[in-house]
Amino acid sequence: MCSYNQVNGVPACAREDLLQKARTEWGFSGYITSDCDAVATIFEYQNYTKSPEDAVAIAFKAGMDINCGSYVLRNAQSAIDQGKLHEDDIDRALLNLFLVQLRLGLFDGDPKKGKFGKLGPKHVCTEEHMTLALEAARQGIVLLKNDKNILPLNKNAVPSLAVIGPLANNLTSLGGDYTGYSCNPQTIFRELKAYIKKASYAVGCLDVPCDSDARFHEAIVVSKRADFVIVVAGLDLSQETEDHDRVSLLLPGKQMELVCCVAAASKRPVILVLTGGGPVDISFAKIDPRIASILWIGYPGEAGAKALAEIIFGVYNPGGKLPITWYPDSFTRVPMNDMNMRPDISRDYPGRTYRFYTGDRVYAFGHGLSYTCFTYNFLSAPKKLNLSRYLTATCRKRILTQQGGKPSYITVDEITSCNSLRFYVQILVTNVGDVDGSHVVMLFWRVPKVFKGNPEKQLVEFKSVHTVSHRSTVTSFLVDPCQHLSFANEEGKRIMPLGDHVLLLGDLGHVVVVETH
Repeated sequence: MCSYNQVNGVPACAREDLLQKARTEWGFSGYITSDCDAVATIFEYQNYTKSPEDAVAIAFKAGMDINCGSYVLRNAQSAIDQGKLHEDDIDRALLNLFLVQLRLGLFDGDPKKGKFGKLGPKHVCTEEHMTLALEAARQGIVLLKNDKNILPLNKNAVPSLAVIGPLANNLTSLGGDYTGYSCNPQTIFRELKAYIKKASYAVGCLDVPCDSDARFHEAIVVSKRADFVIVVAGLDLSQETEDHDRVSLLLPGKQMELVCCVAAASKRPVILVLTGGGPVDISFAKIDPRIASILWIGYPGEAGAKALAEIIFGVYNPGGKLPITWYPDSFTRVPMNDMNMRPDISRDYPGRTYRFYTGDRVYAFGHGLSYTCFTYNFLSAPKKLNLSRYLTATCRKRILTQQGGKPSYITVDEITSCNSLRFYVQILVTNVGDVDGSHVVMLFWRVPKVFKGNPEKQLVEFKSVHTVSHRSTVTSFLVDPCQHLSFANEEGKRIMPLGDHVLLLGDLGHVVVVETH
């Protein structure tokens, strides 16, 4: 699907290089559709073409096969009449569409005899599907903070529990945009209540925007009475959805105030649960000792409440990692349309993404705690990588004749066989705690020298492994130096620095020396 946005000033559905790359380089053999009304956007909003006919023609010629919406239906004939769209363009699109239908067997006779012909309502909400939804929710929840190991709670040691927040008793808050019909969904409060005989609820805020503190008093009273308190805060589709962006990274409205009031009233440090798809600046909660634990559940789906309750009460050991950097709210001052990845000190620009960002972080990409602890050891990995046998003749000649000493890098296109340079890294992962659990092992690479525009670090690969308490397990990663030990410089050319490359597992590093002699 080609989207509404422009890429370097050109609408995505009008970029032949983008749409054809999917077919030529990525081996895509399906059909390309536009996002709904994305073709209309080319003319009506982006003013990229001079007429609707031009918009339709440029999208088809770029490689789009079908339009979501009625814009093509209304303007294609006119584009043909004006000679801007040709029969060959239509035939090419139809061919891509029909080939997919042929592969699906839609022209083979009785559709019920096809591969998917027997699927019906009875195949929705099966036990297998609900189990999968639960497992997906379990694996996606991230434990951000857990002071003094307050979690997991022992249900037999929790006389009473208070659950606070409008998101705790709302079924729709667990699903993101375009969520379908759920199978037996439950609220967070109901799933938590299943573990505790004496559980109470207070809304605190009337809704997620939380413009009023009128219900704070009730939440404070309920929190004072309970032995343990869980506050559910964060975002829903009133704050972030298609065609609706946030202007702040802080919790909406008076939510932060509610969390702090409840934390001050509670007998013990509270547990904070956050919903939402994007990062939230919760620096206040991160440093507040009255907030002992923080869990981010995202939009976990139909089984999200059950998965959260299992984690809070120790049925399941969390192992999720943050898939994005959580920036402080000050990051919103960075111009939204500044797409430069690399930082620029001269204009106080911090860069973007975990690879280049140099500013403060609320939580880093890949952060996520567990109820147990892990250690790593590199079992096998090369100490040296010699490129000399795999360089082009032109590159070898350049090295021999270069003035001023040895080169500092090799361009990837000067390497004749990237496959020959691949190597495996074997890693020992040891669960040194008392709880079994899955753990996401993340292997990073750090560039050996300071090049202009080099990333701070770069993810090589990640893998989830199940570990048993006080036992070790072995896993391995295949490292492709052309891909994993290189980066695109500011000119867009992929380069592999020479020297000491560092493979990182947490705080543990292994040096691989890349050389040409």
